[in-house]
Amino acid sequence: MNAQMTMNTLMKPSAILQNDITPEGSDYEVVRRAIEKISLDYRDQPSLEVLAEAVGETPTGLQKLFTRWAGLSPKAFLQAVTLDHARRLLDSGMPLLETSFELGMSGPGRLHDLFVTHEAMSPGDYKTRGAGLTIRYGYHISPFGIALIMVTDRGLAGLAFCDAGGERAAFADMSGRWPNASYVEDMSATQPYAARVFDPTLWRADQPLRVVMIGTDFQLRVWEALLRIPMGKACTYSSIAASIGAPNASRAVGAAVGANPMSFVVPCHRALGKSGALTGYHWGLTRKRAILGWEAGQVAS
Repeated sequence: MNAQMTMNTLMKPSAILQNDITPEGSDYEVVRRAIEKISLDYRDQPSLEVLAEAVGETPTGLQKLFTRWAGLSPKAFLQAVTLDHARRLLDSGMPLLETSFELGMSGPGRLHDLFVTHEAMSPGDYKTRGAGLTIRYGYHISPFGIALIMVTDRGLAGLAFCDAGGERAAFADMSGRWPNASYVEDMSATQPYAARVFDPTLWRADQPLRVVMIGTDFQLRVWEALLRIPMGKACTYSSIAASIGAPNASRAVGAAVGANPMSFVVPCHRALGKSGALTGYHWGLTRKRAILGWEAGQVAS
């Protein structure tokens, strides 16, 4: 890192919260602890009573909370995060583009459940590491904890997750990707995106979510491939590599998936290991399980 970039990074504004946005009794906090219990003990298929005791809820209360949060009972959620289920999610080797047509989609123009329309910054723009770019950011409550949303005048540019107390670390992670950009806290600019992204009733083809991708050419190809994985499906890194014409680049694909700056929207959580193992997730495996379980509820409903 050169001296100028170091100076820009040091002078970059710290993430701040103007107001306490964490509500009392957040559903996700209870869900997170239950998922952690499920993740550790899923082979034992813990009962509702065992899960409820682990999170300090009554069995009835936990059942209602899960159903409200994901549309799934704890038992159904447990099934949705097992290795066997993950294996069933994996595609059968059909190229992603072909799969999208098989499912009745219109190809890359209609990308996935959020009806995303995207554009990419040029390689030259990326090399400047955000110089001349103004990124507005804000923190919002989501079904998966606190979401840090970053937008430009061209659309959504970043979406990260954290738990209460992790806001500054999430901001440092995201802003470090484009260290020469100017950052402005502006929840009025990010609120419409938060509402749009996490509310399935607003996933409409006539109002596509505008996304701007800031990455290398290879990363952009991987992220575009991720956008073609339908909700309720999954792909291996090797399948994604084959779909972008780089069948021997599974490891590089894994790195690009990990560098995805738009969690959930660009569904890197649907990328699994060859065996169906969840493998890593930049914002934590518990959150990856939460997203996959929540999506299972959306598909079921």
